[in-house]
Amino acid sequence: MKKSPRSNIGLGPGLGVYVHWPFCLSKCPYCDFNSHVRAKPADENRFVEAFRAELAHRAGLTQGRTVSSIFFGGGTPSLMKPATVGAILDAIAGLWPVTPGAEVTLEANPTSVEAERFHGFRQAGVNRVSLGVQALNDADLKAFGRGHTAIEALRAVDLAASIFDRYSFDLIYARPGQTIAGWRQELEAAIGRARDHLSLYQLTIEYGTMFARLRDVGKLVLPDNDLARALWDVTQEITSKAGLPAYEISNHACPGAESRHNLIYWRYGEYIGVGPGAHGRILSAKGRRAQATESHPEMWLTVVESEGHALVEDEVLSVEEQADEFLLMGLRLSEGIEPAEFQAMAGRDLDPGRVASLIADGMVEYTPRGRIRVSAEGFPVLDAVVADLAA
Repeated sequence: MKKSPRSNIGLGPGLGVYVHWPFCLSKCPYCDFNSHVRAKPADENRFVEAFRAELAHRAGLTQGRTVSSIFFGGGTPSLMKPATVGAILDAIAGLWPVTPGAEVTLEANPTSVEAERFHGFRQAGVNRVSLGVQALNDADLKAFGRGHTAIEALRAVDLAASIFDRYSFDLIYARPGQTIAGWRQELEAAIGRARDHLSLYQLTIEYGTMFARLRDVGKLVLPDNDLARALWDVTQEITSKAGLPAYEISNHACPGAESRHNLIYWRYGEYIGVGPGAHGRILSAKGRRAQATESHPEMWLTVVESEGHALVEDEVLSVEEQADEFLLMGLRLSEGIEPAEFQAMAGRDLDPGRVASLIADGMVEYTPRGRIRVSAEGFPVLDAVVADLAA
């Protein structure tokens, strides 16, 4: 018998707050994020006031919640002054209760100039940094348009390790010309510098980026499917051996060291987004609301100053849209999803025939606790697996 869907899925993990700082010193050729380069530094005092206004607006929509994580993303948030970060954190603490020991993450580039601010960020209240290292050789860093060298990156990682109890850094693999032996050596060197978390992304070419244009004219050649799969397998082998298994398709951690903020996304919890181009998902009496702000930084600033917020999207998702998002996010995790939660949200069970077929093909499996997850064999083709289950 079909049951009515529930609308309160997502209350468990707590409320996350995402703060988007949209500015970068340069635009990386693989990046499709809402990031912008400006000839002059932003007026941080003006932006702080706008962040305060947007945060106050979202606080009015999320009364009774407790903030459990805060994430400064971008763009390049480490370009902000520590005082700016501190002012935003003070604003959040003045609007919501904040869980003691809440995770406060800031994304940073590992250039020497930005690394010098680490002490200031720690004093402002940041307790975790995520460093965009991307590669550990200078040739690939140059091809990626990064503003740091491999030596600078390693120094920044060491500095972060001396200041913060928790830190992570990113690497991109399946790069043009990359070999299995080269990646193995690079990854093992990275693990030697990691404490308990690494983010390892397979290079994908996003529409509208410089890399997409280079690929389309034959000037950028990526590893073929067989090599990309072999690089994936090596990644899983080395990280698992080092005690950093994948808890999400691109994120590896010791048990208990996972990114709490990102787990809110993947477990389909509630989060607000403030700043240019930020997104959010909050619950209301009418259902889960999908929110997004004006993406152009100066336009966002002007609209917030005149209207008190810059939401350009604020719509209640249908039951089907929520169910699809729940699958899309939850199946990225090695823990998988609870079928009963899907049933409660969608008002229907997952198609048993599709589940059985995917299990027979070795793409998904049940855990001992009865959760359904994508198998190690299925993860490299995750999008296809999710599409099959959601159909």
